Amino acid sequence: MGPIVLASQLATGLGVVAGAMLVKSAMDALDAGPMAGGLPRCATCNGTGRVACLCSRWSDGDVGCRSCAGSGRMACRNCGGSGSGRPLPIQVRVPSSSNRPPPPR
Repeated sequence: MGPIVLASQLATGLGVVAGAMLVKSAMDALDAGPMAGGLPRCATCNGTGRVACLCSRWSDGDVGCRSCAGSGRMACRNCGGSGSGRPLPIQVRVPSSSNRPPPPR
């Protein structure tokens, strides 16, 4: 093998290692929690995004329905299957137009 082939393989290997480190740091940031900028884990599914399906809870041994596609685990209803907590929706009251000050000129 010539020096060009070795240099090319070395550059490719370093690129793979750098990419893996970048993906790992992004995954660590997501798992870090809300104080470090990551999203909080869902309390219902503990961050997995899946919970036991209703068909497996009250069945006589047969498992499978549309929700779980036969796996016995369905998407968490609390987080929508993402595994991270979602912010609570709030209502914002907008004052009527008669209470607003006139626009600046």
